[in-house]
Amino acid sequence: MKNETDLPKAGFFERLAQLVSKFTGSTPAVIIAILFVTVWGFTGPLFHYSDLWKTILSTVTTIITFLMVFVIQKAQNKDSLAIQLKLDELIAANEFASNRLVNVEEITEEEMKVIKKYYLHLSKLTKNEENPLQSHSIAETNNLTEPVKEK
Repeated sequence: MKNETDLPKAGFFERLAQLVSKFTGSTPAVIIAILFVTVWGFTGPLFHYSDLWKTILSTVTTIITFLMVFVIQKAQNKDSLAIQLKLDELIAANEFASNRLVNVEEITEEEMKVIKKYYLHLSKLTKNEENPLQSHSIAETNNLTEPVKEK
């Protein structure tokens, strides 16, 4: 049986993406960005606002922005996957939860809209209950005589 130490180590780019994302969202990163813009602004008169001065800033900011999009997206993808796995575990562990929702992020948007209709119906069932703690399941919506109507 494998234990937690047998899990594969995160790759270099994955670790770098997490590190960069955490740093760029920190107070020191914001301060550095403000200082960079301030220094750039003050150097304008020194270089007479030349085209080279403008081009350098434009190039640097474009490169940083381009790279950050991919680094942040990589970190966001990992965080999103971790949240989905945690939610799947909660659904699978709860005896009253519908296991149909495990891995729901893999279905189409249209299929999600259909499931949402059933949950809207469950919400209406709950509002009509005398006991507000009464639990309902999506399986109960299978007994509908007509399809749930979208609003």
